[in-house]
Amino acid sequence: MTTPATPSAPKPAAGPNKPAAEGQAPVASPIDEHLHGFWKDNGRTILGVCVVALVLYIGNGLWEYWGLQKEAAVEVEFAACSNPEKFKAFAAAHPGHTLAGIAELRLADAAYASQRSAEAVDGYAKAAADLKATPLGSRAQLGLAMAQIQAGKASEGETALRQLAADLRQFKAVRVEATYQLASLAASAGKSDEVQKLALQAMQIDANSPWAQRAFGLQAKQAAQPPAQPAPAPKPAAK
Repeated sequence: MTTPATPSAPKPAAGPNKPAAEGQAPVASPIDEHLHGFWKDNGRTILGVCVVALVLYIGNGLWEYWGLQKEAAVEVEFAACSNPEKFKAFAAAHPGHTLAGIAELRLADAAYASQRSAEAVDGYAKAAADLKATPLGSRAQLGLAMAQIQAGKASEGETALRQLAADLRQFKAVRVEATYQLASLAASAGKSDEVQKLALQAMQIDANSPWAQRAFGLQAKQAAQPPAQPAPAPKPAAK
């Protein structure tokens, strides 16, 4: 008796996740066809966007690198300034730069100390513009007020000092020094009540500040002084 032939296993049909049988063309899945069509329609646009993004990324990196190199060069130039003339030249070469503002502040301080009031006013004004929104900017505003008083513009200077002292957005160190300067002006004018009021204000701003202590010292000095004696009445003329 003959043995029946063993039936061969059926060949699986080609599908989206199965390779096609030998001799048959591969069958593309719907996903492959969709991706191929999408890339065919939008490939150039996608490549263009990628190229632009790459160029912008590289350009931004180069720009930041160039900015850092330029800033480092400015810092080296500032560090090399050793006299007023070099600071003046630096400030003129880099208008608006923070370091130019610092140079102008140093020059203004020197002018104020030498009683060159007009020069000090001009320098502090420039420094305040370049150093705005920084502690040194507030310091320049304070110097400007004092320079105005020194230049004979007492009304403008005192108004600026009062604004600084009352501005809660200002740094405490600037507010308390402005208050002391006002108390000093009041003491020079013999206004004891005003000195007492300003000394108390300085203590409220920052009791630990040396300026507050100095204002308190002004108050104590004013209190220790004897009150001014009224002038004697004139004697009647002899008949």
